[in-house]
Amino acid sequence: MAIATLKIQGMHCNHCVRAVTAALEQLDGVREARVDLSQGRAVVEYDETRVTTRQLVGAVMDEGYTAEETA
Repeated sequence: MAIATLKIQGMHCNHCVRAVTAALEQLDGVREARVDLSQGRAVVEYDETRVTTRQLVGAVMDEGYTAEETA
């Protein structure tokens, strides 16, 4: 398992957190997504053989938020 941290912009409420969490966790290979509204980030535990960080970012962006992987 790998861990990615995503910086997310555009979240304003708990609904946003739920939407981002659901979008990430529905991806095949994501074990857990912890989304933090106050810090504007998500920490995602995932199987790097089944999903890429590009797909993680894409899932967040498909929900209407801006996302990028942080180093």
